[in-house]
Amino acid sequence: MSVREVFQKELFEVQERLVDLSESVTEIMEKASLAFLNSDVKKAEEAIALSEINEERALVIDELAIRVLSRQSPVARDLRVLVAALRISASLERMGALAGHIATIARFRYPESAVPESLRKTFSEMGALDSALGRKLSQLLRNTDVDLARSIQAEDARVDELHRSVFDHVLSPEWKENAMFTVDVTLASRYHERFADHVVDISSKVAYLTTGEWSEIE
Repeated sequence: MSVREVFQKELFEVQERLVDLSESVTEIMEKASLAFLNSDVKKAEEAIALSEINEERALVIDELAIRVLSRQSPVARDLRVLVAALRISASLERMGALAGHIATIARFRYPESAVPESLRKTFSEMGALDSALGRKLSQLLRNTDVDLARSIQAEDARVDELHRSVFDHVLSPEWKENAMFTVDVTLASRYHERFADHVVDISSKVAYLTTGEWSEIE
């Protein structure tokens, strides 16, 4: 096997590990959302455990990318791919942590609910959107597609809108819930919003590697 063939094999391994990590992150969000909405402590514990495992998986990807950089001394696009992989790995690790934080809120409030009835529909939609974005991200990491990257950004706008609506709701005169609910929903909304932001950030990097232009999806 030639040096170039070895390099391409290593690049493919980095890509596959990023896809696997992305799929795991989506699973964490799905479990965390169910735990948050349904006071499901089992799902919360599963999400938290997966989040901790993902930290190690992200570290393995970083070590692999750094090893390829040191051995192969890539230039031009190959170098950009590996540098982007390091940044994408960090974003995916953070996404898993954010979803884990949502699960932690649910675990702390168990057996009580962490979300009041007035915001249940909002958080149900946020969780569903984040999970859908995570699945699209895995697809994008597997097969780069600028049109898919654009659709990801469009869906993120709805998450931002829901995030703002939570703050508007909490700050309105009609909000009569206690301080615990105020803190829980404010933090959870922020975690959902940041999860989606990381998806958009990664999609921007993938689109840049495909087109060479940041402006393609911004």
